[in-house]
Amino acid sequence: MAGRAPKSQIRGAPGPYRFGVLVARFHETISKRLLDGALDAFRRHGVPSDAVEVHWVPGSFELPQAALRLAQTRRFAALVCLGVVVKGQTPHFEHIAREAATGIREAAMGTGVPISFGLVTAVTEEQARERAGGAVGNRGEEAALAALEMAEWLAGLPRAGQRRGTGISRGARSGSRLR
Repeated sequence: MAGRAPKSQIRGAPGPYRFGVLVARFHETISKRLLDGALDAFRRHGVPSDAVEVHWVPGSFELPQAALRLAQTRRFAALVCLGVVVKGQTPHFEHIAREAATGIREAAMGTGVPISFGLVTAVTEEQARERAGGAVGNRGEEAALAALEMAEWLAGLPRAGQRRGTGISRGARSGSRLR
């Protein structure tokens, strides 16, 4: 993603939600800056610090498995995955970045829990630092804002079999017919 993310559409302070943040230790000094940005975004939007769990994993390749496991617990309104992959001189970069992105998407789609993608993929470490609180913004902050927005959006949808605003599932009302 070039440039900064679009302005967040978060309407207000989140409900009593819990959030999980998974952080890859590889390139830890940069990952820590991503984490700082995410935690700051949660704080600014009224999420209490005890409602955010931080989990460190070895690298970006491990983010999808950890995200899937945390999503399966159903304890979180959304998860945030943070990490850094720097190109270097071999194709290893492409494999790690692609597998991390695919795995994170599959974990979100398979569980229904929003999992935001705060993985910085850069050609150089300097580019990565610019995306972790430098001139290009902080992808950790942006990923936390995406998680907040998705948690709010999903909370506003009716549950399966429920009409918006009624609080009563279709099958629970006597004489109701599907049209």
